[in-house]
Amino acid sequence: MSTASPAPTTTRLKNARVAVGSCFFINAVFYANLVPRLPEVKADLGLSNSSLGAALAAMPLGAIVAGLSSAALMRRFGSGRVATVGLVLLGVVVWTVSVVPNWPALAAAMLFAGALDAIVDVAQNAHGLRVQRLYRRSILNAFHGVWSIGAVAGGLLGSVAAGLEVPLALHLGAVAVVFGVVALGGSRALLTGPDDADREPVPEPAHRGATRGVGPWRAAALPLVMLGVLAACGAFVEDAGASWSALYLRTELTAGAAMAGLGFVALQSAMTVGRLTGDRVVDRFGQRRVVQVGGALTAVGMGQALAFPSIPTTLLGFALAGLGVATLIPAVYHAADELPGLASGSGLTVINWLLRIGFLLSPPLIGVLADATSLRVALLTVVLAGLGALLLGRVLPTSVVAPAPAV
Repeated sequence: MSTASPAPTTTRLKNARVAVGSCFFINAVFYANLVPRLPEVKADLGLSNSSLGAALAAMPLGAIVAGLSSAALMRRFGSGRVATVGLVLLGVVVWTVSVVPNWPALAAAMLFAGALDAIVDVAQNAHGLRVQRLYRRSILNAFHGVWSIGAVAGGLLGSVAAGLEVPLALHLGAVAVVFGVVALGGSRALLTGPDDADREPVPEPAHRGATRGVGPWRAAALPLVMLGVLAACGAFVEDAGASWSALYLRTELTAGAAMAGLGFVALQSAMTVGRLTGDRVVDRFGQRRVVQVGGALTAVGMGQALAFPSIPTTLLGFALAGLGVATLIPAVYHAADELPGLASGSGLTVINWLLRIGFLLSPPLIGVLADATSLRVALLTVVLAGLGALLLGRVLPTSVVAPAPAV
């Protein structure tokens, strides 16, 4: 007799979808509110640029250190509870940045913020994938699109608060309380029971001992590595827009200060549109084909931008790159979560960890290449990342819907 929980009612499932979307939105809102006010933090603590940068680097370090704990926490408490409690704690930790007395305390706050962000990220994606399995169609891309909207909303809210000279502690405290209450309220709509309760039953292996120990991990090692490299391709494209587009436009194409910022805007705007519309495209053509075509679009878009350098071609190139990788990371998350033999949440946790290493390594790698050659040459890594997505996209399953069990 199956012990799986019965499928939720349509209303229950829709409510769970809204609740997961709110988790993604709130996750983005918390840190985005701080970004416009980092200059105040720097001034209040009397930090140099390098000191502030070192403190901010503690955030990805915290994510890498704590990220692998996500699977164990989800198996113990459930992805919904981990996401909700993690969000509340993340809001509190971001608020502590407003009251830290010195650099070590700031670095510690960023370390804990990064750790919580990694745990929440895995948990909210795991719960989103659970809802997606019950929907039996793609919905994960829209959640990532909602995250992008949350980042923009948080950044705008932080900018308004800075412009109105709202005290930083009051601003971040209000954000922590308001959105923390929303997260707790929405938690009642999340799905209950074990995270793998809705999965199709997996046939028992011939040797029961193969379900434990290193056997499943040995079988999953190569797929995880390939998925990790594929995720890193997405990280390189996203980081190119965030870290290097303005500098490239400013220094190599002599764009003005306002125009230089449009490279990042072009990439993020196109990525958001691609994620909000990507589920329908994935359902129509399959996530493998969409990621591979997106890789080709990224390579062609940035290739033409670097081959024929100008402000219009560069903005177009970053927009095409953003659109090209819009569904890549959600597709990798889905594929990792469906790897057979691994405990619930393990594949997703490992991929999220590898992805964050990619985000950590991308800026210095491009920086070293730019110093050795030029930034224009270094940005060829984006073209290579697109080609990597084109080639490695074949490791993805074609559909997000598991085949129905034979009767």
